[in-house]
Amino acid sequence: MVDAPPLPEESTPIRLWGPFRTGLSATVGGLVAIGLGVAVSQLSTVLIYVGFALFAALGLDPVVRFLQRRGISRAWAIVVVYSGFAAVAVGVLLLIVPTVARQVTQVIADAPKTLHAFTETDFYAWLSSTFGSEWGTWLSDAQSFLTDPANLASLGRGALDVGVGVATTLSGLVIVLVLSLYFLASLDRIKTSFARMFPARSRDQVTRITGQVTDSVGSYLVGMVVLAGINSVVAFTLHVATGLPFAALLGVAAFCITLIPLVGSVLYWVVATSLALFTGWVPALIFGVLYLIYMQVEAYVLTPRVMSRAISIPGSLVVIGALIGGTLLGLLGALIAIPVTASLLLLVTQLVIPRQDAKTSPLEPHPRDTAHVDTTQEENA
Repeated sequence: MVDAPPLPEESTPIRLWGPFRTGLSATVGGLVAIGLGVAVSQLSTVLIYVGFALFAALGLDPVVRFLQRRGISRAWAIVVVYSGFAAVAVGVLLLIVPTVARQVTQVIADAPKTLHAFTETDFYAWLSSTFGSEWGTWLSDAQSFLTDPANLASLGRGALDVGVGVATTLSGLVIVLVLSLYFLASLDRIKTSFARMFPARSRDQVTRITGQVTDSVGSYLVGMVVLAGINSVVAFTLHVATGLPFAALLGVAAFCITLIPLVGSVLYWVVATSLALFTGWVPALIFGVLYLIYMQVEAYVLTPRVMSRAISIPGSLVVIGALIGGTLLGLLGALIAIPVTASLLLLVTQLVIPRQDAKTSPLEPHPRDTAHVDTTQEENA
């Protein structure tokens, strides 16, 4: 009997579906990522409005909680805060906007006369003797530019564009105010819902850290507005006392500029003192010295008291955060960069550093990890 030949071993089938599926998944994932990036870029303005409204709600929350501690319900406290804010805003607009608009028009109309008067000051004589004839050439070119009707027309078109930008900004502010009202009314529910996204064993810690972050951000924003308001009042008072023109306009400019963290007061001091030189070196010197004295009072007396509840941030981190925020989002980014940096610093000090301090040995596990292992073993038993 002849032995039958052995059966051939089953050959391994060639799997073409695996590489195809991997490539298809990678392509679809890349397309989804690109689509999300395009969507985020298209919605950047909306996202900025939402972020700004959230920060505004956090800034108003300390005032609402202050009223709650006085026995007022949260709903009525929000109504009181927004009514007071609306009354102050309308009052400031009615008092400041006509004066500022009139002074802006006066600045444009009086620019040639201001330059001519500047040529008769002692400071101009010093500049001419220092820089020679080139300085007079620059000034005459500036005067010719301001007296040319074609250039004035181009400035008018630029002013129209600025008006359109102001209208867009005002509409954005209305949207931000409405969103901040909703955020402020539901801030406690937002915190609770955020904490419930974490495991039950971590919710107490998440709730505590979230409260610290929101309290610190709110205190910082309130402090910045208070300091900017004091800056505005001081600048307006100094301009009136020294007889410098456009006091209301520069008072509003002081409020806006000094909202910029760390460098706002210095920047306004440089700008306002430089503009005061067009009036004369004596009032400019008086204003510069007095405002410099106020800057020291603000740095060593007012800021520690106003910012006592905010997180203390090293100066280097303040500069780095402001530069990154300004690069990414402009002025708005520079304004919110400090509270964001403070929040990240708080997370590091509350989460990362304690976990690293608990690691006393290379082989010793973290107590939280040990508790998790013990719980798993008990469940398996």
